Amino acid sequence: MSIVFLLFFSVSAHASCVVLLHGLARTPSSMKVLEATLQEEGFTPVNLGYPSRDYPIEQLADMAIEPALAQCPDGMTIHFVTHSLGGILLRQYLSQQPINNLGRVVMLGPPNQGSEVVDKLADVPGFRFLNGEAGLQLGTGELSVPNRLGKAEFDLGIIAGTKSINLILSQLIPSTDDGKVSIERTKLEGMNDHIEMPVSHPFLMKNEAVIKQVVHYLRNGNFEQQQPPSAKS
Repeated sequence: MSIVFLLFFSVSAHASCVVLLHGLARTPSSMKVLEATLQEEGFTPVNLGYPSRDYPIEQLADMAIEPALAQCPDGMTIHFVTHSLGGILLRQYLSQQPINNLGRVVMLGPPNQGSEVVDKLADVPGFRFLNGEAGLQLGTGELSVPNRLGKAEFDLGIIAGTKSINLILSQLIPSTDDGKVSIERTKLEGMNDHIEMPVSHPFLMKNEAVIKQVVHYLRNGNFEQQQPPSAKS
């Protein structure tokens, strides 16, 4: 048995498919940097789009996830990396049916407990047009889909942003946030790990340090320990 064959067998035996799910009013292009890095790291990424503003979460979940699963090679472990709404679509999907060979999940800035931004702006003219019915379902009140989906029954790591470039929206959120979601509302009962990073919501999936943490979690099941800032003398 040749060394080349052994190396190929070793890589193939550990190959994994990674389904990428973009956020609300975004496209697969928003996940391209992450997709390219995962490809370089030996994963098989699947980065498809879905019409996030055209349907409610219950319909979008199947529309986004079924075609992606169909593109993962048979027998591969299937990981997920989601941004914002993408994480809620995965939770919705898993609440209805299991995914065979499901591996690890990393959520970036997920509104797992909804967002106060939706509570405050849902009735503002133009909000529905810009964010669709799914956007209206991401609040914290009675219509909140995230708040009725239950705890995580899968291997989940969450990265929350702590930097905002939208100070207007941040004024609507009562605690530290990424411009769309507070740190606390990204958390989900049953999660395995959770870290905070100084990145704003729209750039979580493009940030080099965040992507490094994503890869680390997919390989190890935990985030790489971050060094605390050194004390000033």
